Amino acid sequence: MDGDPRVEPQLDSFSLTFPLPFRVGFIITLAVWGWGLNLHGLQLARIDLPALIRYPGRTSPAALSHHLSTYRFATVLSALLGLCLALFWLLTLRDPRRVVDHGWLPLAYLLALAALFAVPLRNLPGQGRRRFLVTLRRVSVGGLAGARDGKFGDILLADVLTSYAKVLGDVFVTACMFASPGGSATDRPNRDCGGVVVVPLLMAVPSLIRLRQCVIEYLRVRDANSSRHHEESTNGWGGQHLANALKYATALPVIVTSSMQRSAEAAGDASAGPGLYRAWLLAVTVNSLYSFYWDVTKDWDLTLFAPSSTAKMLRAPASSHHQPWGLRPRLAFRLPSLYYGVVLLDLLLRFTWSMKLSPHLDRFSGWEVGIFVVELLEVFRRWVWIFFRAETEWIRTTSSPVLGLDDVLLGDYREADGDEEDGEDF
Repeated sequence: MDGDPRVEPQLDSFSLTFPLPFRVGFIITLAVWGWGLNLHGLQLARIDLPALIRYPGRTSPAALSHHLSTYRFATVLSALLGLCLALFWLLTLRDPRRVVDHGWLPLAYLLALAALFAVPLRNLPGQGRRRFLVTLRRVSVGGLAGARDGKFGDILLADVLTSYAKVLGDVFVTACMFASPGGSATDRPNRDCGGVVVVPLLMAVPSLIRLRQCVIEYLRVRDANSSRHHEESTNGWGGQHLANALKYATALPVIVTSSMQRSAEAAGDASAGPGLYRAWLLAVTVNSLYSFYWDVTKDWDLTLFAPSSTAKMLRAPASSHHQPWGLRPRLAFRLPSLYYGVVLLDLLLRFTWSMKLSPHLDRFSGWEVGIFVVELLEVFRRWVWIFFRAETEWIRTTSSPVLGLDDVLLGDYREADGDEEDGEDF
């Protein structure tokens, strides 16, 4: 709730204006705009993201560039959202009863949104949407393409899905409320709809997908090493993939303890509250710190947390410092201050949950507008992350032309070449 006593208790003022189904559609539309900006920005930095994900190039010079094609699709999605939202406002006039009675309209909008992704349309390029759906289908069951068949694209999409875990839960909540007897998709969001287990289970799916992908990568490295028999392995034993799997596994206790807290509150069991809260606090702290470390050290190949590199730079003469402290020799975006700022931003956004520790911000994080803002912040963090993850992959690929795309391991290339970094982080 937003604390406004002038509205009916079942709906806060934010939900009267911007019901849950429209919020889901807004974030999905925003994701398409963000992908276009990723493509555009990386192209300006001379990084070919489509090549990294093995996306086919344009067939003719007259064809739209990838980012312009994405912008066109995002414009259509935005027009659909604006039209449906304006119609909803005209029909409901922010009246609580009308908002609940017109729950079918936002749900119809979500169906139309899904159709735009799935149905071929003559005036909209379909290759990108088809590729997205094929990749999503493979990724959704924990599959992983080969290194030369677009493995990096699968990893990128699966990582993005982890940032949309709450949005995935909101999609189910919307459908569940609409299907419930006497329910409405625009009523006050009931995140226990369908039982206290279903939504947390759905939110855990993206992390489980990435965990399985990491295990697949480990098994591939193990099998590749076995095929060499007694030859010395050049790809390591795959331990970093198990460490990456552990990172995604740390998200599961967060989801479980959070769900148990809600169940205890709903049952009025005050005795379990303090213990569950401490368990949740420990789980979310471990997950956030581990994920932040992995972002910086593995996903972006920065040396901020590498003591050996720091000591080496401190011992070297000033004239030999060919890379900014804590970064790496090759920087596609040039400005070291940009990297430091992004690291700080990533740290702050990884700890948005800390609002619950403040007696003032705790109430905000429980309101619908607060939940929406937290979801937006995570989407923004992932959008920024993509720029530097793609930059890192590009550097790895161009620095090791002999090795296959996505097949370079972090430890191998750092030991082989002290001036360039091109390791596979997963």
